Amino acid sequence: MPIIPSKYQPSFLFKSGDLATIYAGVLRKIDGIVQRRERITLPDGDFLDLDWSFAAEKTDKVAILLHGLEGNAQRPYMTGSAKALNNDGFDVCAVNYRGCSGETNRLFRSYHSGATEDLEAIVSHVVSKQIYTAIILKGFSLGGNLALRYLGEKGRDLPKELKATIAVSVPCDLHSSLKELLKPRNFLYAKRFKKHLIEKLVLKQELFPKKITTADIQNIKTLKDFDDIYTSRAHGFKDALDYYKKCSCLPLLDNIVIPALVINAQNDSFLGPECYPTEEAQKNPNLFLEIPKFGGHVGFYASDNITYTEKRTTIFLEEVL
Repeated sequence: MPIIPSKYQPSFLFKSGDLATIYAGVLRKIDGIVQRRERITLPDGDFLDLDWSFAAEKTDKVAILLHGLEGNAQRPYMTGSAKALNNDGFDVCAVNYRGCSGETNRLFRSYHSGATEDLEAIVSHVVSKQIYTAIILKGFSLGGNLALRYLGEKGRDLPKELKATIAVSVPCDLHSSLKELLKPRNFLYAKRFKKHLIEKLVLKQELFPKKITTADIQNIKTLKDFDDIYTSRAHGFKDALDYYKKCSCLPLLDNIVIPALVINAQNDSFLGPECYPTEEAQKNPNLFLEIPKFGGHVGFYASDNITYTEKRTTIFLEEVL
């Protein structure tokens, strides 16, 4: 233990991983959430935009939400989680990574799966407000890896205010996930990711023409090519494989010292076998692993427009806080 038996049983249609993934990412709509943007300056001079929403009554609890690859704080899984957490008495700080808030960031570097220095800056900023005695992290996909990596790197040096973490659809081993995304069944997903990444890289090239060339961009045929040509070069890794090795959360899960819930669906086509850390959960009493049979990638459709993972977040936090 603690591997948690899952009770998630969606309706027949949403037992399809692809339908669950597409509905959550494209069709789901969230109303009634009001966000207020705050821009913070990072130690290297770049900026991050944080989109805040608030509980109905004053609270000393806050959730920091971390989106997935090429997401932002307005994606339905982010606003849906923010709304549910606001209703549970949490203020919410929904993060937009560098370059993800509608404006190109200032530096050649951007965000990536292991950019824990940015998450540390966000946590420190929230702590500095001296409002919150309980901070929780909730991350999706890339953001889940980022949150768990941060916990593993910090170990017992976490701020005392940080109490728990929830991570959904986590590519715990980045290379394993990449290999799944490059399979023919995920062609359309990978194509969409690559399209958005290249669009941003073209804007980056306009600012840094000596660091990225038109030929470089034309040579990007796959997501691994993007990480070889841009991610590794911009963030100090030798190549894509070096990036995947050094930024996966899997090797550091043993170091987690606060309650952390990982929810990875069996039918998530983005996750390879190494992304289900059963051995690590069995060894670490702070790591809770739930593997529902269904859910897709950041899907988990449920009734009342509240996803299963949003409901599980409420239950988990009630248990551990």
